[in-house]
Amino acid sequence: MISRKSVITFGMVAIPIAMHTTKQDNDIHFNQLHKEDNSRIRYKKTCAHCGKEITSDDIVKGFEYDKDKYVVVTDEEIEKIKTEKEKSIQILHFAQLNQISPVFYDKTYQAVPETGGEKAFELLRASLMAEQKIAIGKTVMGTKDTLMAIIPREDGILISTMFYADDIKELQKQYTKPQVSDQELGMAKVLINSMDTPFDPSQYKDEYQEKLRELIETKISGKEIVAAEPDRDVKVIDLMEALKVSVEKAKKEKETA
Repeated sequence: MISRKSVITFGMVAIPIAMHTTKQDNDIHFNQLHKEDNSRIRYKKTCAHCGKEITSDDIVKGFEYDKDKYVVVTDEEIEKIKTEKEKSIQILHFAQLNQISPVFYDKTYQAVPETGGEKAFELLRASLMAEQKIAIGKTVMGTKDTLMAIIPREDGILISTMFYADDIKELQKQYTKPQVSDQELGMAKVLINSMDTPFDPSQYKDEYQEKLRELIETKISGKEIVAAEPDRDVKVIDLMEALKVSVEKAKKEKETA
């Protein structure tokens, strides 16, 4: 599904692109029911003045500029004030990926060149990859300037929308860092290296959603719900002992795999 079309601009170069969403919703969703008779709970939109039930076609945008006084703004008027520059993704500067904290990333899209933009698109991707850089840009999405990170990959370009600094909460109170010994640090490094494998997203599954589906199927068939088995892992209090046990467990799992 194409979310939107745009143009990446830097210098005098303009690259027409389509932005595709990269996520799909596979989660189980529950409906809200009335406890007494299991009837569906529904929400209606009503006018606060006349009490009439309304549909989406009856709704317009209004800004409250004084108590109970609104000015109506249409989507057409919002689009009318956008310049061509604001409709495009303007590259502001380039940066290193590891300079950006993950808390600033919001939604990710796959960028695909439109007809005629393939050469410039590939030039941007290849040069960013060669320099190990990403591009920081911005465009107007909806009713606000949206920051974006243009991230090169071997097989294309990803675009992640970003939060502004004002959107991010201040980090909570920092913890007091205790001293760790060289021996503890060394053992932790051994554990990390023993569990070091290439990232393959296809190897991960939402196991709890699978259990939830089994629960629903059990309920539908009228069978009894069986409680989960308690964890049998022995809790080790001593840090070094816990690290040693973890290293041995990781080694065994790697050998089995």
